[in-house]
Amino acid sequence: MQETIKEELYNFCKTVTDIRITRIQENIKGYQNALHSETKSSAGDKHETGRAMIQLEIEKAGAQLAEAEIVYKALKTVNINTSTDAIGLGNLVKTSMANYFIATSAGEFKSDKISVYCISPITPIGKLLFGKKVNDVVLFNDKQIEILEIL
Repeated sequence: MQETIKEELYNFCKTVTDIRITRIQENIKGYQNALHSETKSSAGDKHETGRAMIQLEIEKAGAQLAEAEIVYKALKTVNINTSTDAIGLGNLVKTSMANYFIATSAGEFKSDKISVYCISPITPIGKLLFGKKVNDVVLFNDKQIEILEIL
């Protein structure tokens, strides 16, 4: 059975999020290995500074991981089988400027059939589009964007 475009978009967002989580987890493991392999040298202050820097990187990566996991959980709540008049989560929105999939920020999806920006509803353009209907017009970066179709 052939996937619908919305299924393809959802799977694209999921793959991007999975890759992001895996990359962050690998970074954390690398930092932890570096922290464990840091050996005591004759310059004690240099050693402690090195360990502190690695620990900061682990903490930053941990925060990134927590954020990516929140995005993943939010993505799981997206229903691509919605049929609604107003733009919401899981909708593919065709506009006079570009096409948008309202789910999570995952970049641009390109296929032979269509090019779509996967965006979160909390992005500036996502906030403008959310709740709008076909033929509504929004102003973004001094450009008028007409909503042509909601799938």
